[in-house]
Amino acid sequence: MIAMQYSFTLPADYDMSIIDRRIRDKGPLLDGFPNLGFKAYVSARRGEFASRDNLYAPFYLWQKPEGASDFLCSPGFAALTGAFGWPRVRTWIVWQAEASPEIAAARFATRDILPTEPYAPLADIRQAESAAAGADVAAGGALASVCGFEPTTWTRVRFRLWPEMPAIDARTQAYRIGHLSLP
Repeated sequence: MIAMQYSFTLPADYDMSIIDRRIRDKGPLLDGFPNLGFKAYVSARRGEFASRDNLYAPFYLWQKPEGASDFLCSPGFAALTGAFGWPRVRTWIVWQAEASPEIAAARFATRDILPTEPYAPLADIRQAESAAAGADVAAGGALASVCGFEPTTWTRVRFRLWPEMPAIDARTQAYRIGHLSLP
């Protein structure tokens, strides 16, 4: 599995209802997309949930790399880049992905990107992150949880879908979910 996210930082005075409308109109187009685990159409408004910026930042969980490749080569992605510019697409190798049967009820998302220290015990970190992802869904209130790592910048990602916004700290980026595309 691969996790993927790109983000567009929009001006402070940007009319975010344009993003809301785009998500409403375009979101269902990826419902059932081949090899898609889920796509969370997420956005953040400057000042809400401590967000510093207006953001449009979809997050994807791909069951197979071909899904990511097919999407990035698609006319839909070409249209997106024509409207918003060429984004940096972050990808992570997934260590663990858990989803509740109630995933469709998700309304909020959180994302943490954490550094991995040089020579850190990756097997131990993987085990701890995977256990935390499972626990977040089993008993922590999350409707989905993804953890993974990226070995070029040695960062880790924790992405969670929630029915209600949990308490967050300053390192966490929080989002509203406008649409959730599922297999």
